[in-house]
Amino acid sequence: MSHPVSPNTVLANALTHAEDVLAPRILSCPPERIVLVVGTQINGAPHLGTSLVQTLAFAMAARLGDRYGFPTEVRFGALDNAPYELGTDFVSGHAYQRAYAQALGEQALHDVVDALYQPLFTALSRRLGIPHRIETYTQQQAGEHYRRTWLRLLPRIDAARWWLDPSHGTPHLRVPCPRPGCGWAEKHAERTQVRLVDSETAHVSAVCLHHGPYEVVITPTAGGYLDLATLYRNLVKELSLADDRDTLYVMVKGGDWIFGSQLVDEALRAVGLTGGQLPARLFCPQIVTDTGAKLSKSLIREGRAALPEGAAPWMLDTRLWPGSITEYADQLLAMTETLLSDPRHFFRSYSAAEVGRLITVPPPRSVPSR
Repeated sequence: MSHPVSPNTVLANALTHAEDVLAPRILSCPPERIVLVVGTQINGAPHLGTSLVQTLAFAMAARLGDRYGFPTEVRFGALDNAPYELGTDFVSGHAYQRAYAQALGEQALHDVVDALYQPLFTALSRRLGIPHRIETYTQQQAGEHYRRTWLRLLPRIDAARWWLDPSHGTPHLRVPCPRPGCGWAEKHAERTQVRLVDSETAHVSAVCLHHGPYEVVITPTAGGYLDLATLYRNLVKELSLADDRDTLYVMVKGGDWIFGSQLVDEALRAVGLTGGQLPARLFCPQIVTDTGAKLSKSLIREGRAALPEGAAPWMLDTRLWPGSITEYADQLLAMTETLLSDPRHFFRSYSAAEVGRLITVPPPRSVPSR
């Protein structure tokens, strides 16, 4: 039998269909369109968990479009500000990083996205008739609306800082050294200072690993690269999307984001958003090991964890899938059909072995009633 056996939960018991979790937001203020937003760090080949969340974004977009009649699309954020290399200032002891955006350059990053992510998106888009758009973080942070949102947030950042960094109260802003060929920035922003000059200008001072002190001017249309730490970046992104009254943005994330999103939501409230203005969220099933930990390609690659029993190498590097990208998309969609067939199957985690079983067998023709 290919169908999973899933326990009931409080949330699953309250729903008939998985997409019902979004109904209050859709029905309370009907939008003109729905955009499902999914982001991924561009730090190597995607693993199965990444592909599953992306596929579920397309599948959910199709279900919402069919049910409510609104135009839907998927927006993919390629997070090219992931650390590419790390360093240490042996005088201060501070950690430094150089992100993929600074290490590889814009064209090389576009080539990575085109090679590793675009083929699956194209296959899913064609299969379901759902349009999609890809935007790198480099493009996002350079956008005028994103930068204006960040500048507008600065006077209120003290209200949110303990939500964004509960341990130290310092939201990490990294503006990499602008000298040609450098791009290093303090990882934890210990010596980075921001001064708002006026509503459209901020001065950022920092210390480079190799070149010492520097200053960068940030305006809505120019200035340095705004590399914000994860929670800070999500706060600015979601604040910028809240300005669009005609579009319902649904943040699609893996189940490991459930805990972190609580901090982002409280930060959004701290800077003035009300409950109805908070973004809609959809947390997808998480793939875990036999210990219950998230399946982590980095831990396995570093030798700190073993490939779980029942898992295959292609789960950590989807380029190793033994077939075409179209076949991979079809198998993913077949599995997501099973996951979306009952809220019990959607709002839970799956072992790597169970996902391997589900993705290689066809779904049942009918779903047992509860």
